[in-house]
Amino acid sequence: MTDKIVSIDAPRAKKIPQELQIHGDVRIDNYYWLNDRENPEVIDYLNAENVYTKQEMKHTEGLQEALFEEMKGRIKEDDTTVPYKFNGYWYITRYEKGKDYPVYVRKKETLEAPEEILFDCNEMAKDHAYFNLGRIVISPDNKLACFSVDTVSRRQYTIQIKNLETGEIYPDKILNTTGGATWANDNKTLFYTMKDEVTLRSHKIFKHRLDTSSEQDIEVYHEADETFNTFVYKTKSKKYIVIGSGSTLSSEYRFLNADTPDEDFKVFQERTSNLEYSISHYGDSFYIIANCDGATNFKLLKTSEDTTGKSFWEDVIPHRDDVLLEDIEIFKDYLVVNERENGLNNLRIISWDKSEDYYLPFDSETYTVYIGNNPDFDSDVLRYGFNSLTSPSAVIDYNFKTRQSEIKKEQEVLGGKFDKTNYVSERIWATARDGVKVPISLVYRKGIELDGTNPLLQYAYGSYGSTIDPSFSSIRLSLLDRGFIYAIAHIRGGEYLGRNWYENGKLLTKKNTFYDFIDCSKHLINLNYTSSKHLYAYGGSAGGLLMGAIINMNPELYHGVIAAVPFVDVVTTMLDDSIPLTTGEYDEWGNPNQHKYYSYMKSYSPYDNVEAKNYPHMLVTTGLHDSQVQYWEPAKWVAKLRELKKDNNKLLLFIDMDSGHGGASGRFESLKEVALEYAFLLDLEGIHS
Repeated sequence: MTDKIVSIDAPRAKKIPQELQIHGDVRIDNYYWLNDRENPEVIDYLNAENVYTKQEMKHTEGLQEALFEEMKGRIKEDDTTVPYKFNGYWYITRYEKGKDYPVYVRKKETLEAPEEILFDCNEMAKDHAYFNLGRIVISPDNKLACFSVDTVSRRQYTIQIKNLETGEIYPDKILNTTGGATWANDNKTLFYTMKDEVTLRSHKIFKHRLDTSSEQDIEVYHEADETFNTFVYKTKSKKYIVIGSGSTLSSEYRFLNADTPDEDFKVFQERTSNLEYSISHYGDSFYIIANCDGATNFKLLKTSEDTTGKSFWEDVIPHRDDVLLEDIEIFKDYLVVNERENGLNNLRIISWDKSEDYYLPFDSETYTVYIGNNPDFDSDVLRYGFNSLTSPSAVIDYNFKTRQSEIKKEQEVLGGKFDKTNYVSERIWATARDGVKVPISLVYRKGIELDGTNPLLQYAYGSYGSTIDPSFSSIRLSLLDRGFIYAIAHIRGGEYLGRNWYENGKLLTKKNTFYDFIDCSKHLINLNYTSSKHLYAYGGSAGGLLMGAIINMNPELYHGVIAAVPFVDVVTTMLDDSIPLTTGEYDEWGNPNQHKYYSYMKSYSPYDNVEAKNYPHMLVTTGLHDSQVQYWEPAKWVAKLRELKKDNNKLLLFIDMDSGHGGASGRFESLKEVALEYAFLLDLEGIHS
C-alpha cells in the first residue's frame, strides 16, 4: 500500500482591516495584525504557510537533496584560511570535516609553532538552533580575547572576555551590543557599542574596565540623532581610538590617544549635511577620504594630528569624474588605493616617498578584486582577493619590494567536474528608457545557443550604493550545469559606475532602479539570451523590494521570481520609527512624514500596489527573527497577493522559524534553502535531475 497524499489548500490569512492615515490619505491594511510575533494565531499562520510550501515542493524533495549534496560536495569540508600575522601571532580559521562551524586558532611567531585553539564554534553552538560568533578582538599583550555571540539571529551580540593564558571565560556579560569592540593600549580598557533595545540602532559607546562589572561601565558617547549609527575602532597605527557616527549622507568622527583611555574624545570634524568622510592615521597625519568641495566620487586628503578641521585638509589625490575612490590601505612604506573605473576595481600602489605610483594589472573583461586582511602596519606585502564569474576566489600576496605576486590559495571546487574553461563570462550594455547605458555581467556554459530558449536567472540589488561585483560561486554551478544563464544587472542605486549611479537610484529617483532591471530584462530577451517563458528574477532584502516592484510593473516578463527577506511594505515600515533601521533610512528612501516622499514611495511600494491580475510563479523566503526586514512584511505581501492575483501560478512562502536576515547559521545548513530555491526554478523549467 502507498500512503495517500492529502492535498491542502493554500493558507488564507484572515482580514482585519486596519486604517492607516497620514497627509489626508487613508490606506486600509487587512493584514496588519500579522506583525505580532507573540500572537499564537500569527505563528499558526506562518506554520501553515511552511506546511503548504512543503506540500507544493514535495515532489522536488529528491532534487533538493541531490542539489544539497552536489553543492556541499564542491566545498572542501576540512578547509583552512590563509594565515595572517598580527602582533607576533599567526591567526588561522579552519573547518573540520562533518562540522558546521569554524575553529579559530593561532600560532606564536612561526607556522610550525604549536596550535592554540581560541574558539571552537562547534562546541559553542551545540545547544543553539542558531549561533554566530561575532568579532574576536585580541588585547595588545595577546593575553585576552574579547568576543561576541548571537544565538537569536537579531544581530544583538553578547560580549565576554576570555583569558587566553588560563582558558577561563570571565562570567561578566555585556548584552545587546553590535559585537564590535576595541582595546585601549593598557590591556585593561575596552570600548564597545550598545544598541537601542527597541530599534536596534547602534547609539552608545561605553568604556569597560577589566575586573569590574559591566554595570559600572561608563558611557563615553551617545549618538542622539536617530538617523545616525555609531561605532568604535582603533587605527591601524594603534595610536588612536576612534568613535565614528554615520548616516547615509553625513559622517562625524572623534578620536582619543589609545595610551590615555580616560581622557576625553576630541571631535575630528563636526558633522555637516552632505559631508561624508572617513579617516586613517599615518605618521603625524590623518588621511581622509571625503566628498567635500563637490567631490562626488570622493578624493583623498590629509591633515596634521593637531589641526583636523576641514579647513586644514589638503588634497592628496584630487577628485575625478570617472573614477570612484572606494578605500585605502596604509602600510609603513606604501599607500594602496582601491579605485573603481567603468565598473571595475583597480589597485593603485603609491610609495610614501613618491618614487612609485602604478596600478596592478588585471586583464579580464569583468572581474572582482578587493583589498584583503592586512592588519600588519609594518608589512611589505599587500594581501588582496581576486575572482571572476568563471574563476574561483584566490587570495594573493603582492610584495611591494619585489613586485611579485604569489597565489597563497585558490578556492578548491571539489567533485572533479569543474573546469573554468567550460564557462564563458561577458559584459553587455542595455539601454534604459531614459537613454542611460546599464551594464550586465553574464556567465553560462560554453556552447549554449542563444536562441531564446535558455532559462536565465537575473539578479540585482540596487540600493544603498552597494555594488554587486561579478564574483565566482561554486553553488551557482548547479544552475549553470543545467543550462541556466546567470546575469547580474548593475542597476542604478548601486555604485558600480560611480557615486552618481547611486544618487540617480534613490529618494525621488528610486524608480530608475526598477526601470533599469526591467529594461535589462527586455534587452536580454531581445538578444535571444532567453524569453519571458524562461526568464527568472531573484533579489533579497532591498533587492526583494526590487522584485516586488518589477512584478507589479511588468509581471508578464518573468516566468518565476524568488524574493528573499524582501522589504516590500515600504510606507508602513518607514512610518514606524520603532522598527530597526527606519530612521537611518530616511536618506535612502525619504521620510514619508513629508508628503512628497510619502506619495512617491506609495507609488512603488510593492505591498501597496498589488493588483487583481496575473503574477509570475513566486517563492518568498524570510526568517522569524529578522532584524533588518521584519518577517511580517513578506507574510503580509504573500497574503495580499494570494487574495488578489488572478492566475493559478505557484505562490509559496517559506519562513525559517529559527533564523533572521542572514538565514541559517551552520556552514552547510544554509545550502538547504538554496537547494529549495534552485529546485523551485528547475521544476518550473521541467528539469528534475
